[in-house]
Amino acid sequence: MSISADEIRKMSPEERLKLLNELRLELIKLRTQAHLGTLRNTSRIRIIRKNIARILTVMREEELKKERERSKRK
Repeated sequence: MSISADEIRKMSPEERLKLLNELRLELIKLRTQAHLGTLRNTSRIRIIRKNIARILTVMREEELKKERERSKRK
């Protein structure tokens, strides 16, 4: 289940943080399963990592946008 950047942008900052934390926990569980040899769907790790990267990217874009707006006001 891949999440698009547009879907992430529509979320509130609190929802993004909650989803980010959930994905990070899931990634830890999947890595543990992979290490133990019980993971069946190894591609899931890659999908989770990409979703985390998308969320972090959108969060950074919003942060930079706010900084630009602040610098324009001065």
